[in-house]
Amino acid sequence: MALHLHPSPTPHALCNLLLSLSAAGDLPRGQQLHAHLLKSGHTPSSSPSSPLFILSTHLITLYSRCSLPLFSLRAFLDLPSPTSSSWSALISSLSRNSLPSLALLTFRRMLAAGLPPCDRTLPSAAKSLATISDPSASAALHSLALKSSLSPYNVFAASSLLDMYAKCGRLADARQLFDEIPERNVVSWSALIYGYAQFAGLEHEALHLFRAALQPGGCGVNDFTLSCIVRVCAAATLLELGSQVHSLCFKTAYDVSPFVGSSLVSLYSKCGLVDNAYQVFHEMPERNLGAWNAVLMASAQHGHSSLAFNRFQEMQRLCPHSPNFITFLCLLTVCSHAGLVSEGRHYFALMSNYGIEPNSEHYAAMVDILGRAGKLKEAIATIESMPVTPTESVWGALLTGCRLHGDMETAAYAADKVFDLGCEGSGAHMLLVNAYATAGRYAEAAEARKAMRDRGVRKETGLSWLELDQGKVHAFVSGDRSHSRMEEIYGVLEEVGKKMEAMGYVADTSWVGRDVDGDEKRRSVGYHSERLAIGLGLLAVAPPRPIRVMKNLRVCGDCHNAIKYLTKCTGRTVILRDNRRFHRFEDGICSCGDYW
Repeated sequence: MALHLHPSPTPHALCNLLLSLSAAGDLPRGQQLHAHLLKSGHTPSSSPSSPLFILSTHLITLYSRCSLPLFSLRAFLDLPSPTSSSWSALISSLSRNSLPSLALLTFRRMLAAGLPPCDRTLPSAAKSLATISDPSASAALHSLALKSSLSPYNVFAASSLLDMYAKCGRLADARQLFDEIPERNVVSWSALIYGYAQFAGLEHEALHLFRAALQPGGCGVNDFTLSCIVRVCAAATLLELGSQVHSLCFKTAYDVSPFVGSSLVSLYSKCGLVDNAYQVFHEMPERNLGAWNAVLMASAQHGHSSLAFNRFQEMQRLCPHSPNFITFLCLLTVCSHAGLVSEGRHYFALMSNYGIEPNSEHYAAMVDILGRAGKLKEAIATIESMPVTPTESVWGALLTGCRLHGDMETAAYAADKVFDLGCEGSGAHMLLVNAYATAGRYAEAAEARKAMRDRGVRKETGLSWLELDQGKVHAFVSGDRSHSRMEEIYGVLEEVGKKMEAMGYVADTSWVGRDVDGDEKRRSVGYHSERLAIGLGLLAVAPPRPIRVMKNLRVCGDCHNAIKYLTKCTGRTVILRDNRRFHRFEDGICSCGDYW
């Protein structure tokens, strides 16, 4: 639509018009107005109080809101004598449009020009430092804020510094600054909650702060705060608490936020309630790219491959944002979980159409797709084609394929590549041990265990847990005897075990990594951590509610088979999340189709 102007608009009228176009993000008519200014000779004034000078500052903001930061820079360069407000508008434009290094360079040039930082320029600089995660420069910016009396008494500047420290992982500095701010606002609280929420093991600190923010002495919460807390509940699979936070989102009307909505989709998916996740997605009035990616990942985790592909097509039609690297990682995960090799090749190749270069995670997913399908030579060729050095996850994906298909030579080759990287985790070691053990090569399995000990690597302890009423989490390790109801748990498992054997279940002892006698092997697999957790579920979870169990490692083949028999002879439904995906066991069938 063409822009119609008064024959002789005043500078003030032009200012008001540009403000309206900027607020609406109306780029076409904003550019028409910019062209009119240039043609009519309305050059920027050297007087900061002149409407024409202010007009140039508004042009910087217009291009910022239209995601054209270099156009903002061009408008800035047209100014004969930039003021603090024009510097602020330019730095903000560069920072908010993913040019953090250029934003920081501009901030330094502003300081060199003799203009001090203010509560508008410093937050943009802090945001840019948070993006590039530069701890030393973060401390320097804080020092500058102290010298300029912007911290801790200016709550806007101090909160931006706190957010910077939290996103750079400097939680001690973030906490100290939080305690020093005399009057905190919702940004202060949210920034520190986010800092604790992003680190494993600090979830309780995040929850403690969240509860404090809701108290009369706190400053309340916003959609960012709620999104962070929902993500904490999702990571720890705290369904009951997450549901309570969902209720709070609904009461405060923050459930309409796409950030909160995408977090809720992840919460219900990670807690095994994928239908609830889909319902939240369907009810979202506005969906951002994060929401689409969250629902794609939910479909991937629960093995709903056809639905995921349909969602992607729907996303291409309805979402204004192009798919990003996370979108394609979700699609490749879908293909990996369903054994869809040709589809995996298709989506891997499709990334280039969107200008996305595959990273190590995409290559790991592709190698996993090929390796699980037995196409080990193609998997190796894919690794050799990588433009960067393969990571541990890439070689680990090849190792998994080798274990499944009994290729011990390639497994040893892949394991050596992992060890050459200097990785200290136990994953590759245990994959190699299990590969040898599955093939009945117990001497080599023992040697692999010894090599693991010689390197000082300790096997990650397998844990399984479930959440019962009142939000209490009960955790188990293999062969655990510490739970207060352990006698009942072992008793119910023995009783169910007899029914399973009568139906034809036979323990697969090839999953025992040591060469011990048959009875010990059967006892070893019979009381893995997930079975103990399910045993408690049989006692404490009333039917027809499903028994939801989480596990930090991959479920072994014998437990997977045993749980199928257990659901058939008890009539119960078991939802098990291991470190790869969800398994829904019902009436002797698993949703993964025995491909995991």
